[in-house]
Amino acid sequence: MKMSLLKLCFTPALLLLGLSCSLWQISQALPMKTTARVTDSCVLHAHTLLQNISGALTQNKLFSGIDCSKQSVELNSETNTTFDCTPTGLTCSGDTKSTFDQDSCLDSIVKDLHFYYQFLTSHPDPDSLLGPTVLLSIRELVKKCFTWSTADFALTQAVEDHSTTFDQRLRLCKVLRGFQIRTITINRAIGYMHAEENQKPVLQ
Repeated sequence: MKMSLLKLCFTPALLLLGLSCSLWQISQALPMKTTARVTDSCVLHAHTLLQNISGALTQNKLFSGIDCSKQSVELNSETNTTFDCTPTGLTCSGDTKSTFDQDSCLDSIVKDLHFYYQFLTSHPDPDSLLGPTVLLSIRELVKKCFTWSTADFALTQAVEDHSTTFDQRLRLCKVLRGFQIRTITINRAIGYMHAEENQKPVLQ
């Protein structure tokens, strides 16, 4: 499977320093209209996904022989999630977002989720550390918040492989680190949209 990934190298200090701005920048989306409402459940499931990704990154079995915290980050470069989900009025890298299109933001998020889901389901998981955590969290988030999505998040059989190569473990580390950063963006966006929903007047 060919996947276009943008490789970014960060030290832990630079990653934290640049997070607030760099997270709101990159990507591309298909026009689509949704009537989706961002509920409390969406906020909860997005937070759970981030927790499970962060937990996976601490699993030594997944990254045997690799100090994952010191590896570079690979971000999905095929979406505009960071830009599409930048709140109105936020300034980053000199650009101020004048409008916020919730449909474009949600569309980019679901594309990101599908991209990482496809990558992770194709990766060997001999110890079943990803299936019941990260992959399950992705499916639950989509099920609760993206019912209009036509992307395939079907429950798939884990890759039958009882071992992983060094290169596979290294790639998983880099992609998971990228997914963690993108999921921080997703959490911020969902939190922003949820707050906007709560401010809308109730129709009598």
